This record gives sequence, structure tokens and C-alpha cells, in this order.
Amino acid sequence: MDMEQLEYGIFEIISYAGNARSLAYEALEAAENFTFDQAEDLIQQAEEELSRAHRTQTEFIQAELNGTQLEKSLLLIHAQDHLMTALSEQKLIEHMIRVIKKLKAEK
Repeated sequence: MDMEQLEYGIFEIISYAGNARSLAYEALEAAENFTFDQAEDLIQQAEEELSRAHRTQTEFIQAELNGTQLEKSLLLIHAQDHLMTALSEQKLIEHMIRVIKKLKAEK
């Protein structure tokens, strides 16, 4: 894996993770407005973006396991941070949507 491929992959991870976070927060806003079908659709889209980011991350891990030395950079760490934050926030937002649904059902 050359430097150009690495940089491209890094920007993929950042982009997909950022898209996922935005979609997850849109889903939360939809749930706040009790439009749960829209919220579920947005969560699904966010999951697809996270899956794309995770595939790129997995390619990096597999390359390193197969002996390819990847240059560790602040940008790579930044991409990993974006992905982990997006994954964490996605799960929290999914939980918040379930809570909103329960509260709505109790009214």
C-alpha cells in the first residue's frame, strides 16, 4: 500500500464516519419530532456509512497483518478517532431513540 492509497483510505474513513454522525443526529432530531420511520431510515443510512468506513479500516488492519508497514500519522489517528466517535455516538443515539419511543408510547 503506497502513501497515496493510505491517504485516500484515511480520507474515506473520515468522510464516511462524518456522514454517519450527521445522519445519526438527523435521526435523533426526527425522533424528537416523533417521526420514527424517518429516524429509522436515517439510522440505517448511518449504519451503511459506518460499514463503509469499517471496511476501509479492516483493509488497513489486514494489510498490516500481512506485513505491509503503514505509516502511522496524526491524520491516521484522526481518522480512527472519527470512526470510534461515530460508532459510539451512533449506539448512544439508537438508545436515545428507543427511550423517546417508550416515552411517546406512555403518553
